Amino acid sequence: MKTAMAGFLVACVFCAFSGVADAKMRVRDVQWQLEGRTYQGALVYDDASTSRRPGLLMIPNWYGVTSGALAKAKRIAGRDYVILVGDMYGKGRRPADTAQARSAVRPLYGDRAEMRKRVSKALQVLRAQASSAPIDRKRLAAIGFCFGGSAVLDLARSGADIAAVVSFHGGLSTGDPTLAKNIRAHVLVMNGADDKGTMGEADAFMDEMRGSPADWQFVVLGHAVHCFTETDEHAPGCRYDARAARRSYRLMAHWLDDAFAGADGR
Repeated sequence: MKTAMAGFLVACVFCAFSGVADAKMRVRDVQWQLEGRTYQGALVYDDASTSRRPGLLMIPNWYGVTSGALAKAKRIAGRDYVILVGDMYGKGRRPADTAQARSAVRPLYGDRAEMRKRVSKALQVLRAQASSAPIDRKRLAAIGFCFGGSAVLDLARSGADIAAVVSFHGGLSTGDPTLAKNIRAHVLVMNGADDKGTMGEADAFMDEMRGSPADWQFVVLGHAVHCFTETDEHAPGCRYDARAARRSYRLMAHWLDDAFAGADGR
């Protein structure tokens, strides 16, 4: 079987340039309830094959479930993964600008228990999709971007029974560093060396991970700033970087391959 990395790179090329390949990608709305609130995410996968494959919970950046997030999920899924794009805000709440996005994430950063509750529920929903989509329940992981990176790290801190979490340019802080003792997943974190926000949290994060039982890796990407995988971002401190994005996706694919194979990273 070809590695997930090779499949992912091929999928990137063909999903970008071939209408035929993209036509095989299914995007299906998925709704769930949590404490009286309705959430709406999307299940993304290539339905050309019925073979079971790893399931990934993907938490997008602070704009939530957008067309851009779905396009990214398609590129990552390829023929290798089934992805649930998780909703952290609730159905119908889709920030339209930076001010609205900041307002949406502020309560969750202020209440990390609530953040963990919502992301954990989204993971439950991913598991449940195995009855109607080709997901291998024994191979589950979570990936997140910016705010989503913070969310999947909190999922790991909750003790979630998944193989791995991967954070791209995500926030590294935690309301309770002692929760790291609960981590069961292989943890890969990738941040830009010139990200003035998240890199200020790096030392505390690494101390937290040193005190955890986790197999973890913290990768610093040279010359990259925040948002390096976000193709629509071009501001000085939040900017897409094609080279950093390409390298980080390759690292993700290797990391997931090892985690799903049960490798301990040593």
